[in-house]
Amino acid sequence: MHDQTPARSVLITGCSSGIGHDAALGLRARGWRVFASCRKSEDCARMQALGFESPRIDLADPACIETGLAEVLAATGGRLDALFNNGAFGLPGAVEDLPRDGLRAIFETNLFGGHDLTRRVIPVMRAQGHGRIVNNSSVLGLVGYKWRGAYAATKFALEGLSDVLRMEMAGTGIRIILIEPGPVTSRIRQNAVAHFERWIDWRNSARAAEYAPLVERLYESRGPDRFELPASAVTAKLVHALESSRPRARYYVTTPTYFIGNMRRILPTRMLDWLISKG
Repeated sequence: MHDQTPARSVLITGCSSGIGHDAALGLRARGWRVFASCRKSEDCARMQALGFESPRIDLADPACIETGLAEVLAATGGRLDALFNNGAFGLPGAVEDLPRDGLRAIFETNLFGGHDLTRRVIPVMRAQGHGRIVNNSSVLGLVGYKWRGAYAATKFALEGLSDVLRMEMAGTGIRIILIEPGPVTSRIRQNAVAHFERWIDWRNSARAAEYAPLVERLYESRGPDRFELPASAVTAKLVHALESSRPRARYYVTTPTYFIGNMRRILPTRMLDWLISKG
């Protein structure tokens, strides 16, 4: 007798590079049927050339989310075992320089898009009696950091939404899980340049002189950050989140995340601010 049990299926957003790309490769190697979605058609084509099913999902476009998920469900016969909400981008700049439309744009992708996709997936998982939804947060979902206000705001919101959804899904067989990576090798800095140039008029900012280190950091090419880990470190936590019979509610990945997670619990705010400002 041949085992006809279908492979476990997972939909991952933001697979063009970094964490999403590594997760797609890592889970496929473990026998998962991976739907490696990307925002751009050319990136989907690149993933398809690697042998992946790669629906196009632009998290800022509800119609694209709908058609992308429909493509996945048509392929699986209406089932989905897991969703990894990974797609996101950064918008560096001082909070006082963030225009309303810029803040709205980053929320559309980093929070609203993943929420939209999650709401569409929950009925599927409820009907089959099980499922895992893993939301990729950040150390910046635990604490703020200068010049990262927009990104931190989306991740703080993702943390709150995930915590409430986890409690609401108790008893349904659907597990809601957070991953908080910290510094991980990816293209998020390079990809943030276009958003920075579009939304932040830093030359006319009251803080223009303070932008020099940020601008240099954005445009330079240098080695890994201190404590930076490869994307495979996130994939290892994702595997536990998806395959363990008792997954944790949240997974820290890098040393800074463990350190900050602990310090946030024991230090007064003023001291924590000072500690973070020292990098």
